[in-house]
Amino acid sequence: MILLGTYNNPRAVQGAADYFKTQGIPVSLRSNDGTNVEVWVQEAYQAQANILWQDFVSNPHHSKYSDASWHNGDTNSRLLYGGSELNLRQRFTALHWFLKLIFVLCLLVFGSFYLFDANAIFTRLQFKPDAPLSWVTPVLLHFGALHLVFNLSWWLHLGHQIVQRTGATSLFILFIVSSLVSNWAQFLMVDSRFGGLSGVVYALLGYAWIYGVKHSTQEPIVGKPIVGFMLLWMIFGFTELFFISMANWAHLFGLLSGMFIAFVQPRQKIAQ
Repeated sequence: MILLGTYNNPRAVQGAADYFKTQGIPVSLRSNDGTNVEVWVQEAYQAQANILWQDFVSNPHHSKYSDASWHNGDTNSRLLYGGSELNLRQRFTALHWFLKLIFVLCLLVFGSFYLFDANAIFTRLQFKPDAPLSWVTPVLLHFGALHLVFNLSWWLHLGHQIVQRTGATSLFILFIVSSLVSNWAQFLMVDSRFGGLSGVVYALLGYAWIYGVKHSTQEPIVGKPIVGFMLLWMIFGFTELFFISMANWAHLFGLLSGMFIAFVQPRQKIAQ
């Protein structure tokens, strides 16, 4: 047996394996952590399998894989899919390092508010127009547990989906651009007393939304109900009906920056 490749989405790999079977190529799937799956093939099928594997990697969400699973899928698969159990440690370990870095930094900053002088920490990371580094650092500031959990949950979920679909470069660009744009917008429209990853989260949402529109034949990164909920939440923030202090302009300009990046990004070619 020869290792064809490794992929960290068990459900997608199972679809590929089912599709390979329809092409007369049997493959063996192996996983030690339930997330990263090795695909093995007999040497006699290597050449043809390599072509199909590259086709899968370039577009793992093509409908032909889900169709193959529907018609020919093996219900006795031993792979651990997302809904079978939490596997939180394995899931976190499998994330891109930049997602984990921002996650840990936000947790450390939040925890430091309870261990050290919160005002001094806020002042150090607060937006300052004459300090370029501070144009980004406010994204690490969170002022409540719900605020922190909400932002980090969406950061990991949407960020991971974007990395899987378009690569880590898109995530880097989205983070830097949306941090700068959303923080400057909030400062210019209100003041410097703000913080949080929400502007970046809305940028990820906007990017995922427009990406789905541009690639309508692929499985969407984020569903329309979620987009609708997040947009309503942003609008309600401007009305101040909930009596919650929110960085509304950071949310809006973060969303717009993410949408713009997705709009100008070249459309990915869909494998046939």
